[in-house]
Amino acid sequence: MQSCGVCDLHSASEARQRYEISRSPLWILRHHPDPAPFAGWLLLDARRHIGGPIQFSAQEAAAWGLAVQRAAQLVEALTGCDRVYAIAFGEGARHLHLHLIPRFGSEPASEAWKVADLCRAVQAGQRPAASPDAVRNLVERARQAHLA
Repeated sequence: MQSCGVCDLHSASEARQRYEISRSPLWILRHHPDPAPFAGWLLLDARRHIGGPIQFSAQEAAAWGLAVQRAAQLVEALTGCDRVYAIAFGEGARHLHLHLIPRFGSEPASEAWKVADLCRAVQAGQRPAASPDAVRNLVERARQAHLA
């Protein structure tokens, strides 16, 4: 198997310490790595290396909806966003990772497909990323909320 960036993040202790919010037998909830477009842009990953829902086991299929709902509720609670977009393409890393993106009515760059342009602009350094301190703070708050 070729190297997988998502699997690498799951096993890298520094990335786990910095971005991981929770880990269950099936899923990992983590923050978007730096540079993050927004504090609160979370990802829900399959623990095992699969490309998408078509490869779910029966257990994964049964648990997916609740995992997505809880993760989206966490994004909303932590960011106060107006909506939470859930997007998974699987082209950048062929390992299921669902982007849970806060949509703010006051931030035009978070609207629908504009989030892809926003992400590219942040990656290219054309737009400032969320501050590492804001990401760290949100991850800590998310961990506490997840434990409650």
